[in-house]
Amino acid sequence: MIEKIKVEEIEVLVEKAKQAQAEYETFTQQQVDKIVKNVYQQTLANAEKLAVLANEETGFGKVSDKVIKNTFASEQVYQSIKDVPTVGIINRIEDKKMIEIGIPLGVVAGLIPSTNPTATTIFKSLIALKTRNAIVFSPHPKALKSILTAVEIIEQAAVEAGAPSGLVQVIQNPTLDATSALMKHENIALILATGGKAMVQAAYSSGNPAIGVGPGNVPVLIDETADLKHAIDCVISSKTFDNGIICASEQALVVDASVKASVIKELKEKQAYFMNSEESQKISQFILRETGTLNPEIVGKSAFDVAKLVGLNVPETTTILISEQTEISSHNPYSREKLTPILGLYTVDSFEQGIATCKALLANEGTGHTAVIHTTTDANAEQFGLEMRASRILVNTLGALGAIGATTGLAPSMTLGCGAMGGSSTTDNITAHHLMNVKRIAYGVE
Repeated sequence: MIEKIKVEEIEVLVEKAKQAQAEYETFTQQQVDKIVKNVYQQTLANAEKLAVLANEETGFGKVSDKVIKNTFASEQVYQSIKDVPTVGIINRIEDKKMIEIGIPLGVVAGLIPSTNPTATTIFKSLIALKTRNAIVFSPHPKALKSILTAVEIIEQAAVEAGAPSGLVQVIQNPTLDATSALMKHENIALILATGGKAMVQAAYSSGNPAIGVGPGNVPVLIDETADLKHAIDCVISSKTFDNGIICASEQALVVDASVKASVIKELKEKQAYFMNSEESQKISQFILRETGTLNPEIVGKSAFDVAKLVGLNVPETTTILISEQTEISSHNPYSREKLTPILGLYTVDSFEQGIATCKALLANEGTGHTAVIHTTTDANAEQFGLEMRASRILVNTLGALGAIGATTGLAPSMTLGCGAMGGSSTTDNITAHHLMNVKRIAYGVE
Protein backbone atom coordinates (compact mmCIF):
# COMPACT_ATOMS: atom_id res chain seq x y z
CA MET A 1 0.00 0.00 0.00
CA ILE A 2 2.82 2.41 0.90
CA GLU A 3 4.55 1.72 -2.42
CA LYS A 4 1.28 2.35 -4.27
CA ILE A 5 0.92 5.73 -2.55
CA LYS A 6 4.47 6.68 -3.60
CA VAL A 7 3.76 5.83 -7.21
CA GLU A 8 0.45 7.64 -7.15
CA GLU A 9 2.14 10.79 -5.81
CA ILE A 10 4.59 10.73 -8.73
CA GLU A 11 1.75 10.23 -11.22
CA VAL A 12 -0.11 13.24 -9.82
CA LEU A 13 2.98 15.46 -9.80
CA VAL A 14 4.08 14.58 -13.33
CA GLU A 15 0.57 14.88 -14.78
CA LYS A 16 0.09 18.30 -13.22
CA ALA A 17 3.52 19.38 -14.45
CA LYS A 18 2.75 18.08 -17.94
CA GLN A 19 -0.47 20.07 -18.14
CA ALA A 20 1.17 23.24 -16.81
CA GLN A 21 4.07 22.91 -19.23
CA ALA A 22 1.72 22.45 -22.21
CA GLU A 23 0.19 25.82 -21.38
CA TYR A 24 3.54 27.44 -20.60
CA GLU A 25 4.90 26.32 -23.96
CA THR A 26 2.56 28.85 -25.64
CA PHE A 27 4.01 31.82 -23.71
CA THR A 28 5.94 34.59 -25.44
CA GLN A 29 9.54 35.49 -24.65
CA GLN A 30 8.30 38.58 -22.82
CA GLN A 31 5.97 36.52 -20.63
CA VAL A 32 8.67 33.97 -19.88
CA ASP A 33 11.22 36.63 -18.97
CA LYS A 34 8.76 38.34 -16.63
CA ILE A 35 8.27 35.06 -14.75
CA VAL A 36 11.99 34.29 -14.56
CA LYS A 37 12.73 37.81 -13.31
CA ASN A 38 10.19 37.56 -10.51
CA VAL A 39 11.53 34.17 -9.42
CA TYR A 40 15.03 35.63 -9.34
CA GLN A 41 13.89 38.63 -7.29
CA GLN A 42 11.93 36.57 -4.76
CA THR A 43 14.65 33.96 -4.28
CA LEU A 44 17.23 36.72 -3.87
CA ALA A 45 15.01 38.37 -1.24
CA ASN A 46 14.80 35.05 0.62
CA ALA A 47 18.47 34.06 0.27
CA GLU A 48 19.20 34.43 3.98
CA LYS A 49 16.01 32.71 5.12
CA LEU A 50 16.76 29.70 2.95
CA ALA A 51 20.39 29.63 4.07
CA VAL A 52 19.35 29.50 7.72
CA LEU A 53 16.85 26.72 7.00
CA ALA A 54 19.39 24.63 5.09
CA ASN A 55 22.01 25.02 7.79
CA GLU A 56 19.64 24.21 10.66
CA GLU A 57 18.19 21.19 8.90
CA THR A 58 21.37 19.56 7.59
CA GLY A 59 23.98 20.82 10.03
CA PHE A 60 26.27 21.40 7.05
CA GLY A 61 28.41 24.45 6.37
CA LYS A 62 28.01 28.09 7.37
CA VAL A 63 24.92 30.30 7.09
CA SER A 64 26.92 33.25 5.76
CA ASP A 65 28.39 31.18 2.93
CA LYS A 66 25.04 29.60 2.13
CA VAL A 67 23.66 33.12 1.72
CA ILE A 68 26.41 33.74 -0.84
CA LYS A 69 25.55 30.49 -2.67
CA ASN A 70 21.84 31.28 -2.74
CA THR A 71 22.60 34.80 -3.96
CA PHE A 72 24.88 33.40 -6.65
CA ALA A 73 22.24 30.86 -7.73
CA SER A 74 19.63 33.57 -8.12
CA GLU A 75 21.45 36.74 -9.13
CA GLN A 76 24.48 35.56 -11.12
CA VAL A 77 22.60 32.75 -12.81
CA TYR A 78 19.78 35.16 -13.71
CA GLN A 79 22.18 37.74 -15.11
CA SER A 80 23.82 35.05 -17.25
CA ILE A 81 20.54 33.85 -18.82
CA LYS A 82 18.18 36.84 -18.79
CA ASP A 83 19.05 38.02 -22.31
CA VAL A 84 19.29 34.54 -23.86
CA PRO A 85 16.49 34.01 -26.43
CA THR A 86 14.61 30.78 -25.77
CA VAL A 87 11.25 31.25 -27.51
CA GLY A 88 10.54 30.91 -31.22
CA ILE A 89 13.27 32.08 -33.59
CA ILE A 90 16.36 32.43 -31.45
CA ASN A 91 19.00 32.90 -34.16
CA ARG A 92 19.31 33.75 -37.87
CA ILE A 93 22.55 32.62 -39.50
CA GLU A 94 22.45 34.62 -42.71
CA ASP A 95 25.67 33.33 -44.32
CA LYS A 96 24.45 29.73 -44.00
CA LYS A 97 20.80 30.58 -44.75
CA MET A 98 19.72 28.90 -41.56
CA ILE A 99 17.18 29.79 -38.87
CA GLU A 100 17.24 28.31 -35.37
CA ILE A 101 14.08 27.79 -33.32
CA GLY A 102 14.13 27.11 -29.59
CA ILE A 103 11.73 24.51 -28.20
CA PRO A 104 11.27 23.27 -24.62
CA LEU A 105 11.96 19.71 -23.51
CA GLY A 106 8.83 19.21 -21.41
CA VAL A 107 8.95 17.99 -17.81
CA VAL A 108 12.38 17.89 -16.16
CA ALA A 109 13.22 15.80 -13.08
CA GLY A 110 15.58 17.61 -10.72
CA LEU A 111 17.50 15.61 -8.11
CA ILE A 112 18.64 17.83 -5.23
CA PRO A 113 21.46 16.94 -2.80
CA SER A 114 21.62 17.76 0.90
CA THR A 115 24.96 19.53 0.46
CA ASN A 116 23.70 22.47 -1.62
CA PRO A 117 19.91 22.09 -1.32
CA THR A 118 18.43 25.55 -1.71
CA ALA A 119 21.02 26.98 -4.13
CA THR A 120 20.64 23.98 -6.45
CA THR A 121 16.83 24.23 -6.30
CA ILE A 122 16.94 27.92 -7.22
CA PHE A 123 19.42 27.32 -10.03
CA LYS A 124 17.55 24.42 -11.63
CA SER A 125 14.23 26.25 -11.38
CA LEU A 126 15.56 29.34 -13.13
CA ILE A 127 17.06 27.47 -16.09
CA ALA A 128 13.96 25.27 -16.42
CA LEU A 129 11.56 28.21 -16.38
CA LYS A 130 13.72 30.22 -18.79
CA THR A 131 13.37 27.42 -21.35
CA ARG A 132 9.58 26.90 -20.85
CA ASN A 133 9.93 23.60 -19.05
CA ALA A 134 8.23 22.32 -15.93
CA ILE A 135 10.38 20.75 -13.21
CA VAL A 136 9.61 18.18 -10.52
CA PHE A 137 12.16 17.94 -7.73
CA SER A 138 13.25 14.87 -5.83
CA PRO A 139 14.73 16.29 -2.62
CA HIS A 140 17.27 14.66 -0.36
CA PRO A 141 15.31 13.65 2.78
CA LYS A 142 17.91 15.29 5.02
CA ALA A 143 17.15 18.68 3.42
CA LEU A 144 13.42 18.23 2.77
CA LYS A 145 12.11 21.21 4.75
CA SER A 146 14.47 23.75 3.20
CA ILE A 147 13.86 22.42 -0.32
CA LEU A 148 10.08 22.46 0.19
CA THR A 149 10.32 26.09 1.33
CA ALA A 150 12.47 27.04 -1.66
CA VAL A 151 10.01 25.40 -4.08
CA GLU A 152 7.09 27.16 -2.39
CA ILE A 153 8.79 30.54 -2.85
CA ILE A 154 9.68 29.77 -6.48
CA GLU A 155 6.26 28.42 -7.48
CA GLN A 156 4.47 31.34 -5.82
CA ALA A 157 6.73 33.86 -7.55
CA ALA A 158 6.17 32.19 -10.93
CA VAL A 159 2.37 32.14 -10.52
CA GLU A 160 2.35 35.78 -9.34
CA ALA A 161 4.10 36.71 -12.58
CA GLY A 162 1.52 34.88 -14.71
CA ALA A 163 2.78 31.29 -14.89
CA PRO A 164 0.33 28.37 -14.74
CA SER A 165 0.30 26.59 -11.40
CA GLY A 166 2.28 23.36 -11.29
CA LEU A 167 5.41 24.33 -13.21
CA VAL A 168 7.63 23.83 -10.15
CA GLN A 169 6.80 20.94 -7.83
CA VAL A 170 8.48 18.64 -5.33
CA ILE A 171 8.01 15.13 -3.97
CA GLN A 172 6.59 15.61 -0.47
CA ASN A 173 7.59 12.17 0.81
CA PRO A 174 11.00 11.44 -0.78
CA THR A 175 12.25 7.87 -0.86
CA LEU A 176 14.53 5.94 -3.18
CA ASP A 177 11.47 4.25 -4.68
CA ALA A 178 9.74 7.57 -5.28
CA THR A 179 12.85 9.02 -6.92
CA SER A 180 13.21 5.93 -9.07
CA ALA A 181 9.57 6.18 -10.15
CA LEU A 182 10.08 9.83 -11.09
CA MET A 183 13.24 9.16 -13.10
CA LYS A 184 11.66 6.28 -14.98
CA HIS A 185 8.36 8.01 -15.72
CA GLU A 186 7.54 8.05 -19.41
CA ASN A 187 6.69 11.76 -19.35
CA ILE A 188 10.04 12.87 -17.97
CA ALA A 189 12.02 14.49 -20.76
CA LEU A 190 15.33 14.93 -18.93
CA ILE A 191 16.85 14.17 -15.53
CA LEU A 192 19.17 16.72 -13.96
CA ALA A 193 20.97 14.58 -11.39
CA THR A 194 23.05 16.22 -8.67
CA GLY A 195 23.86 13.86 -5.84
CA GLY A 196 25.79 10.76 -4.89
CA LYS A 197 27.46 8.43 -7.36
CA ALA A 198 24.78 5.74 -6.99
CA MET A 199 21.98 8.21 -7.66
CA VAL A 200 23.69 9.61 -10.74
CA GLN A 201 24.24 6.10 -12.09
CA ALA A 202 20.57 5.32 -11.44
CA ALA A 203 19.61 8.41 -13.45
CA TYR A 204 21.66 7.26 -16.43
CA SER A 205 20.16 3.78 -16.28
CA SER A 206 16.57 5.02 -15.92
CA GLY A 207 15.75 4.83 -19.61
CA ASN A 208 15.32 8.62 -19.85
CA PRO A 209 17.89 11.20 -21.01
CA ALA A 210 20.00 12.45 -18.10
CA ILE A 211 22.73 14.92 -17.24
CA GLY A 212 24.60 13.74 -14.16
CA VAL A 213 27.42 15.02 -12.01
CA GLY A 214 30.10 12.68 -10.71
CA PRO A 215 32.18 13.13 -7.55
CA GLY A 216 34.93 15.71 -7.35
CA ASN A 217 38.45 15.12 -6.04
CA VAL A 218 40.16 18.31 -7.06
CA PRO A 219 43.99 18.22 -7.14
CA VAL A 220 45.82 21.54 -6.84
CA LEU A 221 49.28 21.89 -8.31
CA ILE A 222 51.43 24.68 -6.87
CA ASP A 223 54.43 24.96 -9.16
CA GLU A 224 57.78 26.61 -8.47
CA THR A 225 56.72 29.86 -10.22
CA ALA A 226 53.46 30.34 -8.32
CA ASP A 227 52.57 33.49 -6.39
CA LEU A 228 52.52 31.56 -3.12
CA LYS A 229 50.70 34.11 -0.99
CA HIS A 230 47.90 34.38 -3.54
CA ALA A 231 47.80 30.61 -4.04
CA ILE A 232 47.41 29.87 -0.33
CA ASP A 233 44.86 32.67 0.09
CA CYS A 234 42.82 30.96 -2.64
CA VAL A 235 43.17 27.49 -1.14
CA ILE A 236 42.21 28.57 2.38
CA SER A 237 39.30 30.75 1.23
CA SER A 238 37.98 28.01 -1.05
CA LYS A 239 38.42 25.03 1.26
CA THR A 240 36.80 26.82 4.20
CA PHE A 241 33.93 28.24 2.11
CA ASP A 242 30.80 26.59 3.52
CA ASN A 243 33.22 24.22 5.27
CA GLY A 244 34.39 22.64 2.02
CA ILE A 245 31.02 21.26 0.98
CA ILE A 246 31.16 22.29 -2.69
CA CYS A 247 32.38 19.32 -4.75
CA ALA A 248 34.81 21.54 -6.66
CA SER A 249 36.69 22.54 -3.51
CA GLU A 250 40.35 21.53 -3.27
CA GLN A 251 41.07 18.02 -1.97
CA ALA A 252 44.85 17.59 -2.26
CA LEU A 253 47.77 19.98 -2.61
CA VAL A 254 50.59 18.90 -4.91
CA VAL A 255 53.58 21.11 -4.14
CA ASP A 256 56.93 21.47 -5.86
CA ALA A 257 59.71 20.63 -3.39
CA SER A 258 61.54 23.87 -4.19
CA VAL A 259 58.69 25.95 -2.69
CA LYS A 260 57.39 23.49 -0.09
CA ALA A 261 58.89 25.25 2.92
CA SER A 262 57.37 28.56 1.83
CA VAL A 263 54.00 26.93 1.17
CA ILE A 264 53.97 25.39 4.64
CA LYS A 265 54.89 28.75 6.17
CA GLU A 266 52.01 30.49 4.32
CA LEU A 267 49.57 27.75 5.34
CA LYS A 268 50.55 27.96 8.99
CA GLU A 269 50.15 31.74 8.90
CA LYS A 270 46.57 31.05 7.80
CA GLN A 271 46.06 28.78 10.83
CA ALA A 272 46.26 25.51 8.91
CA TYR A 273 47.10 22.64 11.26
CA PHE A 274 49.65 20.05 10.15
CA MET A 275 48.84 16.69 11.70
CA ASN A 276 51.52 14.24 12.73
CA SER A 277 51.26 10.59 11.66
CA GLU A 278 49.31 9.55 14.75
CA GLU A 279 46.81 12.40 14.36
CA SER A 280 46.49 11.71 10.64
CA GLN A 281 45.70 8.08 11.39
CA LYS A 282 42.99 9.06 13.88
CA ILE A 283 41.31 11.37 11.39
CA SER A 284 41.68 8.95 8.47
CA GLN A 285 39.68 6.30 10.31
CA PHE A 286 36.82 8.76 10.58
CA ILE A 287 36.78 10.12 7.00
CA LEU A 288 35.46 6.94 5.37
CA ARG A 289 32.87 4.44 6.56
CA GLU A 290 33.46 0.69 6.43
CA THR A 291 31.74 0.65 3.04
CA GLY A 292 34.47 2.95 1.67
CA THR A 293 32.04 5.88 1.31
CA LEU A 294 32.43 9.31 2.87
CA ASN A 295 31.35 9.54 6.50
CA PRO A 296 28.42 12.03 6.61
CA GLU A 297 29.34 13.02 10.18
CA ILE A 298 32.30 15.07 8.92
CA VAL A 299 30.60 16.62 5.86
CA GLY A 300 30.34 20.39 6.09
CA LYS A 301 31.88 20.55 9.56
CA SER A 302 34.65 22.98 10.49
CA ALA A 303 38.22 21.73 10.95
CA PHE A 304 37.93 22.29 14.70
CA ASP A 305 34.67 20.32 14.92
CA VAL A 306 36.08 17.43 12.88
CA ALA A 307 39.10 17.30 15.16
CA LYS A 308 36.84 17.36 18.21
CA LEU A 309 34.87 14.37 16.89
CA VAL A 310 37.96 12.16 17.20
CA GLY A 311 39.37 13.74 20.34
CA LEU A 312 42.08 15.68 18.53
CA ASN A 313 43.19 18.82 20.34
CA VAL A 314 43.66 21.70 17.87
CA PRO A 315 43.26 25.48 18.24
CA GLU A 316 39.71 26.79 17.71
CA THR A 317 41.09 29.10 15.02
CA THR A 318 42.21 26.14 12.88
CA THR A 319 41.14 26.62 9.27
CA ILE A 320 42.21 23.35 7.64
CA LEU A 321 43.61 20.01 8.80
CA ILE A 322 46.54 18.94 6.61
CA SER A 323 48.21 15.55 6.37
CA GLU A 324 51.38 14.93 4.36
CA GLN A 325 50.89 11.90 2.12
CA THR A 326 52.63 9.78 -0.51
CA GLU A 327 50.07 7.06 -1.26
CA ILE A 328 47.25 7.50 -3.78
CA SER A 329 44.65 4.74 -3.53
CA SER A 330 40.98 4.06 -2.87
CA HIS A 331 41.99 3.00 0.66
CA ASN A 332 43.69 6.29 1.47
CA PRO A 333 41.02 8.88 2.33
CA TYR A 334 43.48 11.73 1.98
CA SER A 335 43.68 10.97 -1.75
CA ARG A 336 39.90 11.04 -2.17
CA GLU A 337 37.04 13.55 -1.99
CA LYS A 338 36.57 15.05 1.48
CA LEU A 339 33.68 17.50 1.74
CA THR A 340 35.18 19.17 4.79
CA PRO A 341 38.31 21.27 5.50
CA ILE A 342 40.84 18.42 5.26
CA LEU A 343 43.66 18.34 2.71
CA GLY A 344 46.27 15.82 1.72
CA LEU A 345 49.67 17.30 0.81
CA TYR A 346 51.92 15.62 -1.77
CA THR A 347 55.48 16.73 -2.55
CA VAL A 348 56.95 16.47 -6.07
CA ASP A 349 60.41 17.11 -7.48
CA SER A 350 59.41 18.53 -10.86
CA PHE A 351 56.55 20.00 -12.85
CA GLU A 352 56.26 16.74 -14.78
CA GLN A 353 55.95 14.77 -11.55
CA GLY A 354 53.35 17.25 -10.37
CA ILE A 355 51.25 16.61 -13.45
CA ALA A 356 51.61 12.85 -12.99
CA THR A 357 50.51 13.10 -9.34
CA CYS A 358 47.47 15.22 -10.20
CA LYS A 359 46.52 12.76 -12.94
CA ALA A 360 46.80 9.89 -10.47
CA LEU A 361 44.59 11.70 -7.96
CA LEU A 362 41.92 12.26 -10.61
CA ALA A 363 42.14 8.64 -11.73
CA ASN A 364 41.66 7.59 -8.12
CA GLU A 365 38.42 9.58 -7.88
CA GLY A 366 36.92 12.59 -9.62
CA THR A 367 37.83 11.89 -13.24
CA GLY A 368 36.30 14.56 -15.47
CA HIS A 369 35.48 17.06 -12.74
CA THR A 370 37.96 19.85 -11.93
CA ALA A 371 41.70 20.46 -11.46
CA VAL A 372 43.51 23.60 -10.30
CA ILE A 373 46.97 24.99 -10.96
CA HIS A 374 48.74 27.97 -9.40
CA THR A 375 51.49 29.23 -11.67
CA THR A 376 52.80 32.42 -13.27
CA THR A 377 53.87 30.54 -16.38
CA ASP A 378 51.25 30.36 -19.12
CA ALA A 379 53.01 27.44 -20.78
CA ASN A 380 52.69 25.44 -17.57
CA ALA A 381 49.00 26.30 -17.26
CA GLU A 382 48.38 25.16 -20.82
CA GLN A 383 50.39 21.97 -20.42
CA PHE A 384 48.51 21.19 -17.22
CA GLY A 385 45.22 21.75 -19.03
CA LEU A 386 46.22 19.51 -21.92
CA GLU A 387 47.14 16.64 -19.62
CA MET A 388 44.38 16.74 -16.98
CA ARG A 389 41.37 14.46 -17.41
CA ALA A 390 39.10 17.18 -16.05
CA SER A 391 36.38 19.34 -17.57
CA ARG A 392 37.39 22.52 -15.77
CA ILE A 393 41.05 23.55 -15.48
CA LEU A 394 41.25 26.51 -13.12
CA VAL A 395 44.27 28.78 -13.03
CA ASN A 396 45.17 30.99 -10.05
CA THR A 397 41.71 31.00 -8.50
CA LEU A 398 39.50 29.27 -5.94
CA GLY A 399 38.37 25.76 -6.79
CA ALA A 400 34.97 25.97 -5.10
CA LEU A 401 33.94 29.31 -6.60
CA GLY A 402 35.96 29.20 -9.81
CA ALA A 403 34.37 25.98 -11.05
CA ILE A 404 30.80 27.25 -10.61
CA GLY A 405 31.63 30.45 -12.50
CA ALA A 406 31.72 32.89 -9.57
CA THR A 407 35.39 33.88 -10.00
CA THR A 408 35.94 32.78 -13.62
CA GLY A 409 34.31 33.27 -17.00
CA LEU A 410 32.67 29.84 -16.85
CA ALA A 411 28.88 29.71 -17.06
CA PRO A 412 27.36 30.31 -13.59
CA SER A 413 26.03 26.90 -12.59
CA MET A 414 25.37 24.58 -9.66
CA THR A 415 25.56 21.48 -11.87
CA LEU A 416 28.97 20.71 -13.38
CA GLY A 417 29.24 18.18 -16.18
CA CYS A 418 32.16 15.74 -16.07
CA GLY A 419 32.17 14.61 -19.70
CA ALA A 420 32.38 11.07 -21.03
CA MET A 421 35.59 10.58 -19.05
CA GLY A 422 33.58 11.08 -15.86
CA GLY A 423 30.48 9.21 -16.97
CA SER A 424 28.57 12.35 -17.94
CA SER A 425 27.11 13.49 -21.24
CA THR A 426 28.82 16.89 -21.31
CA THR A 427 31.86 18.73 -19.96
CA ASP A 428 29.86 21.96 -19.69
CA ASN A 429 28.68 23.92 -16.71
CA ILE A 430 24.98 23.20 -17.13
CA THR A 431 22.84 26.21 -17.99
CA ALA A 432 19.67 27.17 -19.87
CA HIS A 433 20.71 26.02 -23.35
CA HIS A 434 21.08 22.45 -22.06
CA LEU A 435 17.35 22.45 -21.28
CA MET A 436 16.28 23.57 -24.74
CA ASN A 437 16.17 21.72 -28.04
CA VAL A 438 16.81 23.63 -31.24
CA LYS A 439 15.05 23.10 -34.57
CA ARG A 440 16.75 24.40 -37.70
CA ILE A 441 15.28 25.69 -40.91
CA ALA A 442 17.95 25.16 -43.54
CA TYR A 443 17.70 26.58 -47.08
CA GLY A 444 19.51 25.01 -50.01
CA VAL A 445 22.71 26.93 -50.62
CA GLU A 446 24.13 25.34 -53.78
